[in-house]
Amino acid sequence: MSRNEQSKPTVVAGKYWHESARPLTSLAFVVPFLLFYEVGVLTLGPLALRNAADVWLRTWLDFIGFGQYFLLPILTCGALLAWHHATGQPWRFQGRVLYGMWIESLLFGLLLLVLAICQRALFSTILPAASVPSSAHGGFWALMVGYVGAGIYEELLFRLLLLPAVLGAFRLTGLSRRLSTFAAVVTVSLLFSAAHYQFDVVIAGQSFSMPYGDSFAWYSFLFRFSAGVFFSLLFWYRGFGIAVGTHAIYDLYTLY
Repeated sequence: MSRNEQSKPTVVAGKYWHESARPLTSLAFVVPFLLFYEVGVLTLGPLALRNAADVWLRTWLDFIGFGQYFLLPILTCGALLAWHHATGQPWRFQGRVLYGMWIESLLFGLLLLVLAICQRALFSTILPAASVPSSAHGGFWALMVGYVGAGIYEELLFRLLLLPAVLGAFRLTGLSRRLSTFAAVVTVSLLFSAAHYQFDVVIAGQSFSMPYGDSFAWYSFLFRFSAGVFFSLLFWYRGFGIAVGTHAIYDLYTLY
């Protein structure tokens, strides 16, 4: 093996931007969020606040005969491992990169909070204010656990699963990759925003409902659409782990 070949993995692994976006690193970063949420839900029992994405994913798994409780977090980990395997990258990561990912998530979450405040100031005089979600009446611990779960499973459903699928569907229509990416981000962000409101629909014989969501309001819908675009860009350029971290931390910021 040549000297250049020996040094190449070290050079690649030392690049934070690349290393932090890798699926294996994302998995290492997301596992503490998963453990916190799943243990929190078990601790809270019937008082736990589950987000719609978590409920829907478990409903779909139960529909095809896989209703075991811990299957969803296991499949989440499996999806990231499969993605990493498909990239053909080394099966190792640098632990110190995780510290940088925490800092990024904290800063991106703060940026989204500032954007929310600015949007509220800009549109509050011309659009109806958002209603207070019913989950806001829960205890602090229940909200904290629920918000971390939203960061995990909403990113799993809308960014990791839906965004590539919708992008592929638009590509099949003959659109360029750039236009397909734009259309996919807009479509998934609209779905992401709509998923936060009360509704009851039946698709392919399966009922999907969100009885505990907000009452529809344009202000909150537009902000959540903007947040969906923001998370999509994070997922695209910074990886799944930072998208999850930013989403969860932003939600936790709103507790204070």
